[in-house]
Amino acid sequence: MANDTVIAGELAPKSRFPRSVPYIIGNEAAERFSFYGMRSILTLFLVNQFFNPTGNAALTEQANAHANKLHHLFVMVAYALPFVGGMIADWFTGKYKLILYVSMIYCVGHLLLATCDSGLNGFEIGLLVVAIGAGGIKSCVSANVGDQFDATNQDLLSKVYGWFYFSINAGSMISTVAIPWTYDHFGPRWAFGIPGILMALATIIFFSGRKKYVKVPPQGVNRNNLVFITWYALTHLSLKKPGQSMLDVAKGPYDSERVEGVKAVYRVMSVFFFALAFWAVWDQCLSEWTLYADKMDRSINLGFTSFTVFPGQLSTMNTVFLLLFIPLFNYVIYPWLDKRGLKTTPLRRLGTGLILTALSFIVIGLAHRSIEHGGTPSMWWEILAFMILSAAEVLVSITGLEYAYTHSPKSMKSTMTGIWFLVVSFGNLITASVNGLIEDGGWWARNLKGANYEWFFVAFIGVFILVFLFVSPRLAERNYITDPYVSENEVIADTTNL
Repeated sequence: MANDTVIAGELAPKSRFPRSVPYIIGNEAAERFSFYGMRSILTLFLVNQFFNPTGNAALTEQANAHANKLHHLFVMVAYALPFVGGMIADWFTGKYKLILYVSMIYCVGHLLLATCDSGLNGFEIGLLVVAIGAGGIKSCVSANVGDQFDATNQDLLSKVYGWFYFSINAGSMISTVAIPWTYDHFGPRWAFGIPGILMALATIIFFSGRKKYVKVPPQGVNRNNLVFITWYALTHLSLKKPGQSMLDVAKGPYDSERVEGVKAVYRVMSVFFFALAFWAVWDQCLSEWTLYADKMDRSINLGFTSFTVFPGQLSTMNTVFLLLFIPLFNYVIYPWLDKRGLKTTPLRRLGTGLILTALSFIVIGLAHRSIEHGGTPSMWWEILAFMILSAAEVLVSITGLEYAYTHSPKSMKSTMTGIWFLVVSFGNLITASVNGLIEDGGWWARNLKGANYEWFFVAFIGVFILVFLFVSPRLAERNYITDPYVSENEVIADTTNL
């Protein structure tokens, strides 16, 4: 009775979850299992199978760099395509058809990984196809959740997104425990095959709910978007009048409100630029750090039993720490700081997150130096690094998504999500490029050998931190949630951010 609403003297019907929700949640859990499961062993497999199967110490640096480069190129493609997939779904296919058809392509990619474990060319094609599948559906799957709700059950939307993100973490956590164990006991075919089976299951689950989904039809090509407006402004700069911004010349041929929305996007992108430093290093915890874990002491003795943790299983700690830190930061740390006058603005969180990111690489660099000098450091060093990096992820990644939502108009929120994924993609491109230079030898290979690799990225993040400290007080801000009616001409720099 407490959950019902009284309208005109009668009880209004209680809100109900759409019947499509279980299919969406099940699909997401199985898909994330497949994606993170194959990634948990990818770098180690590439080194052991293709780039240094004999364990030749002289080839270690180049082999590791080659495997890391390939892993980060894979992630780069996977996170570059959500922007494209979202536009195709909105303009031409609709979300349902795109998710279904691209999921089938996704399954083919997993099949290639499982069957081409002895041929590098076939395996690389499989990686590309999996990246196309994962990236193609990424922006549509989460948006499809919101499409299932209407005015009668909007109050349940936050709860269903909670279950949605729980399914993501559950799928990734189970896979990063199970797949490294499978790889050690049954070899790469099963280790890559099981994620493929789960992706096939994800596709079947999604298809099974076809009669229950709310399917929003495609809207056709919308020219009032960031790409078209920016292109028009750049090619008509001669029309710019004194006092106008560059984008103002697009007003008239394009909707004025959308032009102002594009301005907001570029303001948010100036903040996203600093998150690039975080994403250039975060995915290394699933690639480079796996190689370090392989050379660490991973034994655990509980007295009544003892066992050894597999290298890829250590990445499970990221999910564990995230589940602990998200409520800790939101309900304890942020309120505690706010009450003491240290307002936790988005920009302050971002800056703190960058500092913690650098600190995590200092920890992993110390462990790498020990390995470099013949030591066998405890895996607890890497777990400590995971703990610090996970805290940084809460401060940077979640804050970045929140900032994108609150500082962009309604018409541009999906665009901002796609751009956020592009930042992840460009960050991985930077890391892939660095590893490519190490692989090719020369100056980079000589000077980034061993723990120098971590010190390079600590310095890289340090440069971003210094620039951030100088630029952030001057960043113009507009919060569309707290100040929905402020004129665009009134947007000013918020000097209270630092």
